[in-house]
Amino acid sequence: MMLDPALGQHLALTFKPLQNKASGSFPGPASLSTKLGELLPKQDVQTDVNASPEVVSMFATAAVEMWHRAVHSFLVSASLTDTSPIWSSVAGYYSSHYSVRALAHSIGYFQLFKQGRIIELGLGGTKPICTYHKKSRGDGEHKLYWKLVKANNQFNRNDLFTENTDASDFTDVGHRNYANYMDHIGGFPPFAALTEKATKARIERISTMQFVSAPIPRKSKFPDLATVQVVAYHRAIGFRQLIDEALGGGNRFWKYHRDPAWAKSAMSFQLTSQIGLDVFGNS
Repeated sequence: MMLDPALGQHLALTFKPLQNKASGSFPGPASLSTKLGELLPKQDVQTDVNASPEVVSMFATAAVEMWHRAVHSFLVSASLTDTSPIWSSVAGYYSSHYSVRALAHSIGYFQLFKQGRIIELGLGGTKPICTYHKKSRGDGEHKLYWKLVKANNQFNRNDLFTENTDASDFTDVGHRNYANYMDHIGGFPPFAALTEKATKARIERISTMQFVSAPIPRKSKFPDLATVQVVAYHRAIGFRQLIDEALGGGNRFWKYHRDPAWAKSAMSFQLTSQIGLDVFGNS
């Protein structure tokens, strides 16, 4: 595994204030967006403001909480595989999106949607800085976070991460859009919720699927569940591997949250060694 040194240092610094934090505690709802809103500059131009240690650490807690959403959405997708291909596909996409958003927060980005600003956390100077960038017209959440992750040195040569456009048949967000907005897609099997045993078996199968390169869902093969789920699984595992590598197992907060208690009955986070689906871009 090759961790980009700049990213490794950034992650170590954002998680450092959490080293002795009570293991299970997260800030309250909307804590980071509220703090960043309070720091919002009056002028509508790119502006730097000082960031407190609390704000710095909330980029890390926001990333971990968003990753929990990714894992939970993946469990929902797996459990609905046979019962509802449509919602299994949508939940699988959102698992991928939450993993990517978790990565974006971890590398120092957060979007204030209502205020139209993109905040970049900088830790390379003498004090932490939040830079407020004006949001562009095309910076929707399902493009922005993916674009920012793809531009990072850790991920820009990794086919597991894309810019998430709807420009071709191979598209994460386009596949989600097909499920949500296309008329007459049909495909409603008899409803029967999967048992815990069946869900676990499905996840174990997904975790051992072999691919030479990262598969991207195809609209023409909707619901393409195997592809939706395998990339969602690998992206979730990728976040976990990245934080493990950066922190080296020594951070109390992350040690507690890397194995969510509510996922243990169905998911062991195992991964078959194979080419092309490594968050670190190794082959």
